[in-house]
Amino acid sequence: MILNFNLNFISRKTLVVIVIIAILLAGNIVFGVRYLWDSHENQLLQKQLSTQQTNEKISSFLSLFIKKVLKAQGEVSFEDRLQLENAIRSINDKELLALWDKFTQSTSADQVQQNVKNLLESLASKIVAN
Repeated sequence: MILNFNLNFISRKTLVVIVIIAILLAGNIVFGVRYLWDSHENQLLQKQLSTQQTNEKISSFLSLFIKKVLKAQGEVSFEDRLQLENAIRSINDKELLALWDKFTQSTSADQVQQNVKNLLESLASKIVAN
């Protein structure tokens, strides 16, 4: 009888341990899935934030370009050109930088006009595409 009691006690003890392990395992699975879900959501939010920051930089440059270049009464000052150059570089887009370089290296009025159109078109399309 005492032997039978010890076996039942061990069985109950084993059953409790198995239940606790199962609960802990289930908890780890739940937390793991939740972690993966949150990690994926975080990546999406980081991408949206990056896109929004890029759009803000493009909009800021576009506004500055209109104000300092298109509405300029005369020649654009060195400080304004430097400000524009820094603004376009901060966008960190090779295509826009290439168009900017093409614009700044224009020699004739026709080239300047065409390069301004190309730059503005590309700026607008970058904002729309994002």
